[in-house]
Amino acid sequence: TGEGVTMSDGRQRAPSACGESLYRVLALEKGCSHDDIRRSYRKLALRYHPDKNPENPEAAEKFKELNNAHAVLTDLNQRRIYDAYGSLGLYVAQTFGEDNVSAYFMLSTWWAKVGASCRVLTSAASSGCLCAVRNPECRAPRQSAAFQREDSADL
Repeated sequence: TGEGVTMSDGRQRAPSACGESLYRVLALEKGCSHDDIRRSYRKLALRYHPDKNPENPEAAEKFKELNNAHAVLTDLNQRRIYDAYGSLGLYVAQTFGEDNVSAYFMLSTWWAKVGASCRVLTSAASSGCLCAVRNPECRAPRQSAAFQREDSADL
């Protein structure tokens, strides 16, 4: 799950923040019970098991998707992360640790708001962006060198 999702045709799909596709793999709705997941997995795994479909590579790929969905949705912590943040959350958990997922998304949201505020403030004031020193990605005009040095002191 950390590298995105491999589709049946071999293409990689970027991690999603929606958190519903694993439920669709198991033909379930988000919020279903643990027993619903178990029952649906067993039924679909029997249908798509590679031993029952030796000549069908698509069945083997579907079986891998079922196993991945089952593994994530039956692990309570991974399911909680997936439900809240989608496969992107699982990627963040794998990269930075499960305990850091909420902080990662909180900071990401905060930085997005700072960037949006920067653009709004810049359009209203001709003196430049107050966050341009901290955020080099900001497209706002920079302040004078003297102001940047003063602002940089409290970074």
